[in-house]
Amino acid sequence: MNIMNLDNQEVYKNFKDGGVLQTIGLLAEQIEQAWEEVKEIKIPEKFKSVTNIVICGMGGSALGGRIVDSLFEQKIKVPVEVVTQYYAPSYVDEKSLVIISSYSGNTEETISAAKMALEKGAQVFPIATGGEIAQFAAENNLTGYIFEPKYNPAKQPRLALGYSVGSILALFSSCDFISLSDLELREALKTLKGFVANFGKDKNESVNEAKLMAKKLKGKVISLVASEHLLGAVHAFKNQINESAKNMSIIFEIPELNHHLMEGLSHPFFIKGNFVFLLFESNLYYKRVSLRYEVTKDVIAKNHFGFEVYTLTSKSKIEQVFEVLAFGSFVQFYLALLNGSDPVSIPWVDYFKEQLAKA
Repeated sequence: MNIMNLDNQEVYKNFKDGGVLQTIGLLAEQIEQAWEEVKEIKIPEKFKSVTNIVICGMGGSALGGRIVDSLFEQKIKVPVEVVTQYYAPSYVDEKSLVIISSYSGNTEETISAAKMALEKGAQVFPIATGGEIAQFAAENNLTGYIFEPKYNPAKQPRLALGYSVGSILALFSSCDFISLSDLELREALKTLKGFVANFGKDKNESVNEAKLMAKKLKGKVISLVASEHLLGAVHAFKNQINESAKNMSIIFEIPELNHHLMEGLSHPFFIKGNFVFLLFESNLYYKRVSLRYEVTKDVIAKNHFGFEVYTLTSKSKIEQVFEVLAFGSFVQFYLALLNGSDPVSIPWVDYFKEQLAKA
């Protein structure tokens, strides 16, 4: 079977990607814009004394919260929970900071959670491009980040990761929940731009890991495996594979995977040739976790499943998270190209919303 030559620049000219390739090349610019603009916002003093943080969002709008939560899970000064429901948790009160993340500003579940959080007396910080959330913020005199997504020509929330990541990082930094300086962020963005160049369409397959990985994943159900600081970024990768490449993808976490999934590898036998694991390995994982990756690969192989490995090369945790975001963004684009899938349209999500509206 002949597989498309991803080094042939003509294939990109003939592929109507709706601005996706341009957008994923602007990930660093998205983060930088959001960081700088949120840093200019005068944050209420009450935000700095909260005892818990809840990030409410759905789909692509929740990804930034997941990414930052995983990245700083071991260092953030207050507990964080990402909620993808119609409601705010029962413990939310005036000592809670509730971040309302909706790219469009019209996500019905998030709007419902926002109203509930405000009723509970929580400190509410909206993040949106406009819509009902922006109106809600104005009506209730809320401090928030209503932004112009000038670096997202594709106009898709899952491709606007930089805005949600950058804004939440800046908010957490301004409230002293995390320690992240302008210099540290600039260095991480420099690293990110390097990976964007390395994974881009002009880099040949022989040295382009994103192109090579997309070809290895084509035609497979993809199970992503990650740990610790990389979980949120890999979750975002899963989301993009599903929506952009129109390719089934799931995620598992080590060490949790080792306590149940391995016994499920026996049956059904017929899926083994159509299923692949992609493991993300990092030298910054807890040492016992890294050991588990080696044994896990052995178990996967003995159960006749295929697997691939992506080994992180960046030095710091934030740089590794940005590395995964760049790698994942390009892999999902190349996979969409190989699948002949429209990376912008989401027909089944749109169909579902239409049917839900009728009810």
